[in-house]
Amino acid sequence: MTFSASERNNAVPKHLPVPVTVWMLGFVSLLMDVSSKMINALLPLYLSGGLGVSALAIGFIAGLSGAAATLSKFLSGVLADVSRRAKPLAVLGYGPGALSRLIFPWAMSLDQIFLAKAMDRAGKGIRGTPRDALVAAASPPETRGASFGCGSRSMPSAPSWGRSSRSRA
Repeated sequence: MTFSASERNNAVPKHLPVPVTVWMLGFVSLLMDVSSKMINALLPLYLSGGLGVSALAIGFIAGLSGAAATLSKFLSGVLADVSRRAKPLAVLGYGPGALSRLIFPWAMSLDQIFLAKAMDRAGKGIRGTPRDALVAAASPPETRGASFGCGSRSMPSAPSWGRSSRSRA
């Protein structure tokens, strides 16, 4: 069976663009993740070398901040579902992360570092689930997969692309 040129063109699916809202959410997430990865890469060196903190305490801080992120992610997801309003929660989640960036350079003690790290991780947890809800709401069903690939997964993970390619060499 042969198709004419016009039939072939109609059979090829049209490229649907990812919505601008998704690109903007992805870009903001990218910037927050780059700054977070910059801090997290240097933080153990500062804690051990500058403040004389033990490796056990550094691991304890990392574990507690991870727990704060997980708990805040769960609570923000429940709150976003109950309130049906994801945007205020997503915006609220960027606040603690941005404020923590102001605390890190001035932190002179372990409790200040712990506060900044907990704020950063809790903010990440608060904004993650509502951001995904915003991506889903802004995307038509035909482009939802591409939207999640762009706005929620590939852009925020971009800071680790260079590190993973260097580690394989």
